Amino acid sequence: MERHVRSFNAAVGDGDWSPMLARFAEDAELHFENAPADPFVGLDAIRQAYADQPPADTIQLLGIQENDEHHVAAAFAWSKGGTGRMLLEHDRGAVTRLTVVFDE
Repeated sequence: MERHVRSFNAAVGDGDWSPMLARFAEDAELHFENAPADPFVGLDAIRQAYADQPPADTIQLLGIQENDEHHVAAAFAWSKGGTGRMLLEHDRGAVTRLTVVFDE
């Protein structure tokens, strides 16, 4: 989770999403809750989502909870305000599913 957030924040700063996206599996899924965004299935769809609407705000981890060896959950805060949670599923170091939940 910490590596994902570091690469996410670096991409917000320099606009290069490729290092972050390299950590996703080819069949990865990206989901958002409490936000008007459809799920993105497959690395190409996730790559296109970041190209079409790149985030402009970095995040800070507030706490990490490892559920088991393949699932990690974390609370976070946006640098410009607002909070949420991320649920990251991974297999052998590759992100297989990322769910971002925006607090209402």
